[in-house]
Amino acid sequence: MKIVLLERLRLGADISYECLKDFGEVIAYDQTNTPEEARARIKDADVVIVDQFPLNEETLKDAEHLKFITMTSTGTDFVDFSYTNTHGITVANIRGYSTDSVAQHTITMLLYLYEQLSFFNSYVKEGSYIDDTQNRSFSVPFHDLSGKTWGIVGLGQIGKKVAAIAAALGCEIIYYSPSGRSYDCAYRQVDFETLLSESDVISLHSPLSGYTAGLFGYDEFCRMKRSAFFINSARGGLVQEDGLARAIKENLIQGAGLDVLTHEPMSPDCPLLPVLDSPKLLITPHMAWASVESRSRAMHEMYLNIQAWLNNTSRNICR
Repeated sequence: MKIVLLERLRLGADISYECLKDFGEVIAYDQTNTPEEARARIKDADVVIVDQFPLNEETLKDAEHLKFITMTSTGTDFVDFSYTNTHGITVANIRGYSTDSVAQHTITMLLYLYEQLSFFNSYVKEGSYIDDTQNRSFSVPFHDLSGKTWGIVGLGQIGKKVAAIAAALGCEIIYYSPSGRSYDCAYRQVDFETLLSESDVISLHSPLSGYTAGLFGYDEFCRMKRSAFFINSARGGLVQEDGLARAIKENLIQGAGLDVLTHEPMSPDCPLLPVLDSPKLLITPHMAWASVESRSRAMHEMYLNIQAWLNNTSRNICR
């Protein structure tokens, strides 16, 4: 059996794929850039491993041996299921591998902004703390997180993990479900307007869908507390970046932390570029999911997907 990895570096060069050789020949490409490259590389493949590269008729039409696709991620929007379903190609994703990592990063972004750590770090390193007997750093205040209201958008695995950590820090948890789904939990479900008006912190953990595309724009930031913090570690498309940039310029919110953008890597015309130097904005390069443990779990999940497929067992199958 021939297994082809189209985007090996998506999991990092430090993650070994040697375990996949249990199943047969493995050919790994660091990255794949064009449909022509993809067609040539998977022409004789039985199994393809992919992260985000589009798999559709254009890229799959010559892959006569292909029977199984497994992803290195959860999202499936880059796969043409009408094509794979009609050509007998089974598709599986991986799930739950990054919950701890994303939740940890979400909390970290919030605390970095909430406690003004960028200012205090610079204050010391630039020498202002030397002989500072008057506590001049108090000119930049921060507050207790305990007792504040944390609003969660999307109470899936990651949302629940963030909620549990935030609750342990003393926050009251409320949640909004864009799909309208209710959860059996100790947290209060609210409508969108209540989430905007009551939350001191809002974090997004929802997939990109018709319910959530562009969910947060300028008008929504206007309806939030001016003291509120906003964190998005879900999907960039949930946020209208021009509206967020304007909200930051106009001091409509206290801070925003983003691990995801509408276009990744960041494009030269990203609407957030003019406010990158604002202390209210923190952007990380879509790495919330990418702890060493998380990436190792991702490789193991792919291994289990292939193993299950070979044993005619359904595991993480997508349609």
